[in-house]
Amino acid sequence: MDTSFFLAWIKEAASAVQAERDHLTQLDAAIGDADHGANLDRGFAAVRQTLADTPPQTPGGVLVQAGSALIRKVGGASGPLYGTAFRQMGRALGDAPEITPADLVTALEAAQEGVQKLGGAAEGDKTLVDAFAPAVRALAQAVRDGAKLEDALETATAAAQEGAQATVPLQARKGRASYLGPRSVGHEDPGAASTALIFAALRRAAGQA
Repeated sequence: MDTSFFLAWIKEAASAVQAERDHLTQLDAAIGDADHGANLDRGFAAVRQTLADTPPQTPGGVLVQAGSALIRKVGGASGPLYGTAFRQMGRALGDAPEITPADLVTALEAAQEGVQKLGGAAEGDKTLVDAFAPAVRALAQAVRDGAKLEDALETATAAAQEGAQATVPLQARKGRASYLGPRSVGHEDPGAASTALIFAALRRAAGQA
């Protein structure tokens, strides 16, 4: 995986968020501020502009620039959380021009750690962690088992999607949704839903490589 691979991931993620913008906003309307889709769409548009204006030279550079743009442009909790995830990934990858599947796992584990440290959320709290953590675990196991990258990412994407769906019966314990108490039950967490979209975009990028 080289710089072009990670640029393709960002492009796919931006397209997915744009396509699902209204759906993400509808999810957020039920338990949040009704702005998750719009905020994330604006953020990824800014990411693509930043990458076009100052083309990065390494995979890590792509991710650090992407994360910085998300932190600058996205309001609410999602900007700092996703921005931290991408920046932590980029820092973990350093200046390496080529990334192995094992490197990708290490970077995603660093991203998860950064998100959980910033937001204070654990699995079961009805946040993006409920999709992110199982996806990273599934990817790590698939890579250890010697799966091809695309197959490993297919497994990770399925885990993220299942994790997002599993937030529906949960009561939120973190974020704005937690203020609703029992009324947060019965709704998919928008951050978990967008996390599943971003992992699916990563899988599609692998399919193009």
